[in-house]
Amino acid sequence: MNFITVLVVSAMPILELRAGIPLAIYLGFNPAEAYLISVLGNFLPVPFILFALEGLLGILKRFELIWTLYQKIRQRVEKNRNLVEKYGYLGLTFFVSVPLPVTGAWTACLLAFLLNLNKIKASISILAGICIAGVIVISPIIGLINFIK
Repeated sequence: MNFITVLVVSAMPILELRAGIPLAIYLGFNPAEAYLISVLGNFLPVPFILFALEGLLGILKRFELIWTLYQKIRQRVEKNRNLVEKYGYLGLTFFVSVPLPVTGAWTACLLAFLLNLNKIKASISILAGICIAGVIVISPIIGLINFIK
């Protein structure tokens, strides 16, 4: 059950593996397990988001509140457009690898969609960014665990 909990938390927008890894450690997983489960959970929705986003937007337009939220997120994403346009898929990887709110896999999917990037290449770039972000998140946790022991 703990495995599923970490997987779901890691798959959630905003939380992603930034919350999944510490949660996994708290629930008793070792750092390697915490990293792998959280990376898997964070990446799980990516292909679905990339391939379903276009159809979903048609449905979302019908709901004013959700559409307004989408527009606000889109404005934030537009601010990061230059990074990806300048560096391409490597820029997308870099964008995801910074473990801060609004720089995760969900936002990267929206960015890839808005820039009409190839979905397969975008998925691979996002996965690479998730892996890097995971290392950044888990490194201080491992250091803290070793310091306490």
